[in-house]
Formats: sequence, structure tokens, C-alpha cells
Amino acid sequence: MKTPLDINRNSDSMINPAGLHGSNSIPTWQQELARGFSSLIDLFSFLELDISEFPINAEAAREFPFKVTRSFASRIKKGDINDPLLKQVLPILAESVNPVDFVNNPVGDLEAIAVPGVLHKYAGRALLIVTGGCAINCRYCFRRNFPYTDTQLSKQKRAAALEYIRNRIDIKEVILSGGDPLIQSNQQLGDLIKEIEGVSHVHRLRIHSRLPNVLPSRIDSGFLKILSHSRLKSVVVVHINHPNELDQQVKGAVSRLRRANISVFNQAVLLRGVNDNVKTLTALCETLFDAGILPYYLHLLDKAKGSHHFNVSVAECKKLQDTLRSTLPGYLIPKFVTEQAGKANKIPL
Repeated sequence: MKTPLDINRNSDSMINPAGLHGSNSIPTWQQELARGFSSLIDLFSFLELDISEFPINAEAAREFPFKVTRSFASRIKKGDINDPLLKQVLPILAESVNPVDFVNNPVGDLEAIAVPGVLHKYAGRALLIVTGGCAINCRYCFRRNFPYTDTQLSKQKRAAALEYIRNRIDIKEVILSGGDPLIQSNQQLGDLIKEIEGVSHVHRLRIHSRLPNVLPSRIDSGFLKILSHSRLKSVVVVHINHPNELDQQVKGAVSRLRRANISVFNQAVLLRGVNDNVKTLTALCETLFDAGILPYYLHLLDKAKGSHHFNVSVAECKKLQDTLRSTLPGYLIPKFVTEQAGKANKIPL
């Protein structure tokens, strides 16, 4: 194990939090993204924690780089090493424990590549790997080992990807994923969506993104204009695992989406030590709904290499599901599902 001092510092993460151009300016979302934490030392300093007391896995942090936005970090309780939001982003020694069923391709994404940049698993919809980049690197990510260099959309790959969709008249919905598609500029997204709009048999656009909750300023007027002016019916699926992730800025971003007539759903992952109890899940579902987000999926952990310490057993999941049914109305209970390689749909628990 490397010592904490072996972990590289990033001077950008120490930029004045009021903005890049002085205390009176409001940073753009791109500027906020650029000054996020990519140094564990800096994050621990911000959170008033002693990094030497935490089992940091420096090797894992290099293989799957540590990254978190300041907006998300601001919701982590200072001085609390067990904060559930902090646990989602810290590379720890347990990432080196890998049972044989925890692998690099846990849900069969590689086998589902129809053409570079397109995953076609399920009837009626196709998924575009828009980018490999994210604003925050979640340690349980099922695509943490995905070969983005070979598979994400580029200008060259995009033509072939759109041609594939044009030739499959059964595809009614296109999903933008990654990585996180919203780290692209409005110009880039607008150009891609216009091309998708040109495919007459596509009626719906779904965007999977964590940016509405980890970088809520990303939901700006330019992005909303693109979706509200599109002929496609748009859905944004956010990824919120814990009620503490929903602060006023996040609720404001969701409100802007809803005012633009964009449906907002949530998919969460059941994570040991983060949300694996009825009290937290109940609060999550109620807080989501109050903010205008419909609880949609609660995924059992996809068994990606490096994520074993987050795993919750199927028996525990079933118990949580049964208890939620006696605690919440049916419309607030997300579908407990698991994804299995080669299956025609997600599998209900």
C-alpha cells in the first residue's frame, strides 16, 4: 500500500471556491467541473478528516481515478468518516478483494455492442455510449473497467451508430449514457439529438446522468431549450442513492427539468453501508417524490471487479423489499431489479 503522500495532488482542486475569476463572479458548470476534487488529500482537508486514519487504496485510485465535484462534497458531513456519500467515492483497501464472480464485464455490455458506440440489449431501445467521462467516479460503477477508448462515440463512430439505428425500425427509444452524457457541451448534445430526431421511427429520448445531483448547475437554460424544442419525448433518469444527496440546488435543477415538461426518474443502487436499511430507503423514496422525481429502479449491485464490499445479499434485499411494502405506498417503491448478461430484460427480485 502506498502512503497518502504518494497520491498526486491537483492544484486545480484548490481554486477559490467562489469562482475562477474572483469572488464576485458565478462560475459556469464547466468551471465547476474543472475545479472538482481529484486529490484525496485535498478532499480530506476540505472535510476536516485525517487521511492517515483511513484505509486508502492508492493503487485502486490510479486504476480507477478518484473524482468528485465540490457540489457533491459539500453535502458530505465534515468530520464524519462514515458518511454515506463519502463511502460512495473513496477508494479503499477492500477494492482489492475480488471474488471470482466479480468481473470486468458484469452485465454483458461487451457482448451487446451492435456497432462501436451502440449497445443493443433490449427490444425497442438502443443505448449510445456518448462519452467515457463522468463528473464523479462512483466506486461501485459497473462500467469502471469498460473499454471506452474503443467504444465511445466519436465523429467517425457516430455516423455508423446513427446508420444502425436508422436501419432498425423496431428502435423507438434512444438512451444517452456513458460515462455521463451531460459532461458534453450543449452544442455537442444538441447536434447529436438533432441527428436522432432525423430518425423517424425514434419517438423517445432517455438521458441517464448523475449531473443533475452532483453538478446541478449543468441543468442550464441551453440544455433545457434543446430538450423542450425537440420533437422527441424526453426522460431524464438521475442516480441518487441517499436522501442526503438532495439539497436545494439539486431540487432546483429537478424543478427546472419538470417545468420544461421533462419526466424525471431515479435509479439507485443498493449499497452496503450506504442505503441498505429501511429507514434510509424510506427517506430516499419520500424525498425523491417530494422533489418531483419518481423512484424507478433499485438495482442490486452489478458485480464489477473492485466493488465487492458494497454487495448486499439477495436474502437481505428481499427482506428490505418486503418491509418497504408495509411502509410505503406502492407508487413510492422502486422496482428491485438485477441485470444479467444475455437476458431480454432486467430481472425483478
